[in-house]
Amino acid sequence: MDMNTRVLELEKDTKTKSLVIDTDVHESFGSLKDLVPYLKEPWKRLLEGGNWKGFSTDFLYWYNPTDWTSQSVSSYKRTQTELLDEYDIRYAILTGYFYPSMLKTQREFAAALASAYNDFMIENWLEKDDRFFGSIQIAPQDPQSAALEIDRLASHPRMIQVMLPIDFKAYGDPYYHPIFEAAQRNNLKVAFHHTTIAYSGLGIGNYSIERHMNLPQLTMAMLTSLICNGIFDKFPKLGFIFLEGGFTWAPHLIWRADREYKSLRAEVPWVKNLPSQYIRERVRLAIQPTEDISAQEWMKVIELMGSDEMLCFATDYPHYDFDAPTRALPAGLPEDIKKKILYQNAGKFYNFMNKKE
Repeated sequence: MDMNTRVLELEKDTKTKSLVIDTDVHESFGSLKDLVPYLKEPWKRLLEGGNWKGFSTDFLYWYNPTDWTSQSVSSYKRTQTELLDEYDIRYAILTGYFYPSMLKTQREFAAALASAYNDFMIENWLEKDDRFFGSIQIAPQDPQSAALEIDRLASHPRMIQVMLPIDFKAYGDPYYHPIFEAAQRNNLKVAFHHTTIAYSGLGIGNYSIERHMNLPQLTMAMLTSLICNGIFDKFPKLGFIFLEGGFTWAPHLIWRADREYKSLRAEVPWVKNLPSQYIRERVRLAIQPTEDISAQEWMKVIELMGSDEMLCFATDYPHYDFDAPTRALPAGLPEDIKKKILYQNAGKFYNFMNKKE
């Protein structure tokens, strides 16, 4: 189905019912052996022989782990039933749970893993249900090979963005420009999502709860890196979405960024506009994990952000803090705002629908 057909379908559906576009669904595989058929030598032989055990986590998790292990995320059928059908999800954007960027050594292997995972995801997820859309996983350790991977898959009709995991890299650095160049020339969006090795300003912390509480810091730091290093000016056609970092921090960052820019912009002459302009026009924020605040407080945050087009819905399925669209938004939120968050903002951002509903 081409993009124009999807636009017409979505416009037709919105006249009869309220729909949902889920911008953050974590698919994966059952085991590393699932990637073997998609690898070339020597990686195929090495992975098949058990020479790599996969990524590890620094924490023992205190919540029930069955919601984020392979039991849940390896089954497209389970995702269809539990998510798409249960909550009338019109489109689900797959963002992965396997990020080769986390490999701190052997960048060639990381690039091979990214390519294998992308091919696995296309065959075992995108081809199973037209409601699934994909994110191109890359190994940003090697920006040139990452750009080649983007070019290889950009023509796929349901690959709609490049995934850049937030870990210990500041992507505003010119070293990563080939990635943004490839995304822009292929008319793809760029998505950011933290990984299990993402640290706050004080490190990873002593407890899992510390790291989880500090995740918005990572989003703020990455957005600041993009702004101050001129990514918005150098790549004027790119749109960016930040996932699983919340949104109530946005007014503070917008205010602080504009204030510092007015005082210190001589240091960054390549930044031509107020940071708030870049953020409001070209940045989208997935609302998950949804804040426990009232409808009035939601509207105040939106007012302080200066735009009602920045927020997009996400479930974060199948994680323990999954946000169901039937419960995520508070009672009393205006219907037009609900529609914008549930599907209109993401629909426009990803070109699923025209500007008019």
